[in-house]
Amino acid sequence: MKNTIRQVFHSPKFVVGFCIFMAILLTLFIYPLLNPGNPLQMIGLGTFARPGTYVSVYDGVTSPFSTFKLPQADANRLDSLLTTEDRVNMVNWFSLNGVDVAGLDITDTQAMIALWKQHFDPAIRPQGMTKAMRNYYIRLNTSILGASSADALVVSETDEATGEASEKSKITKTDYVNVADVANVVTLPLGTDNFGRDTLKQLVAACGVSILIGLIAGAVATALGLLLGLLAGYLGGLVDDIIMFFTNIFTVIPSFVLLILINYSISQDQRGAGTVALVIGLTSWVWTTRSVRSQVLSLRGRDHVNLSRLSGHSLPRIILTDILPYIASYVVMAFILQVSSGILAEAQLSLLGLGPKTTEVPTLGLMMNWAMLYSAHLNGSWWAYFPVILVIALISFSLNLMNTGLDQVFNPTLRD
Repeated sequence: MKNTIRQVFHSPKFVVGFCIFMAILLTLFIYPLLNPGNPLQMIGLGTFARPGTYVSVYDGVTSPFSTFKLPQADANRLDSLLTTEDRVNMVNWFSLNGVDVAGLDITDTQAMIALWKQHFDPAIRPQGMTKAMRNYYIRLNTSILGASSADALVVSETDEATGEASEKSKITKTDYVNVADVANVVTLPLGTDNFGRDTLKQLVAACGVSILIGLIAGAVATALGLLLGLLAGYLGGLVDDIIMFFTNIFTVIPSFVLLILINYSISQDQRGAGTVALVIGLTSWVWTTRSVRSQVLSLRGRDHVNLSRLSGHSLPRIILTDILPYIASYVVMAFILQVSSGILAEAQLSLLGLGPKTTEVPTLGLMMNWAMLYSAHLNGSWWAYFPVILVIALISFSLNLMNTGLDQVFNPTLRD
């Protein structure tokens, strides 16, 4: 056993895959300790907040100020004022009103704002422009004029007795607040999703649930396939014919189609993570059964098996002591592949809306489903789906790399 383990961990592919998978598992245990709480808790009222650090504006205003005169402050302020969409819409307005935009660089904020101040008139209503777009341009103009002309923002407070507002303080362009002085600061490395939930916290929890689903599905499929394969391969005859009859039926029917039909017949309230994992396992045993059967067929006629049979040993003993140890490595590799297939199957089912119910636990597939339903891929909210794709790819890559490494160790034809 020690020599076998030593050989396994001398395989570079297995070691790389094992390290990646262990790093993922360590993250699943450590991150919840650093950021505890319900991953499905909605902390934001908006949707798809961008990744970054968020500071409470209310607490920032009441925090002590420091004065800095940074050389590029005004330029940076104006650059951040206009998004790419704003710049494109400004060029469209110029074109509709006959303004010459030849040679205009939309990345030149100063030139864009100068041309805008020169030509924009809120009273002009170009033909074909909707009321919503006209209101958008008016709001954009107000924002541009306010940012480029105002030197300070006035913070006022209302007198409860008279209802009159009076100036409390002024915030100038040179006032800065140290983040450490602000009472409420939240860092969201992956922003929030369509429901205003912390995407990173949700991703870690979903990764753990998906791996658990894969492990349960892999264990069920491997155990069932191993049992049927051992019986069919060793007993042969009528038992082999019956088992292979059902195996061939399930081989003809695509397993994913069968998964869809079974999950569709189960109501969403009853589709928990365990139920989905069990259904995946019960529909994924076919290729394991056929593979184990072929291995047992090559073993049952060997001398040590015949000697054990002549000695009067029972069927369970022969299978457990004379056959199973010789295919143990193959069973481990089959289990690893079944785990990977189970994780991918859950992701596919959830994308179709047939995964675990959405109110209990997140899964990688459910996160992809939510991102797709709320058009994250269309509005540029990459943090809602790309990290999920990356995690699924990393898990599958690590498991398949481990399986390839084991195959090189235990398959004589692949040894150097």
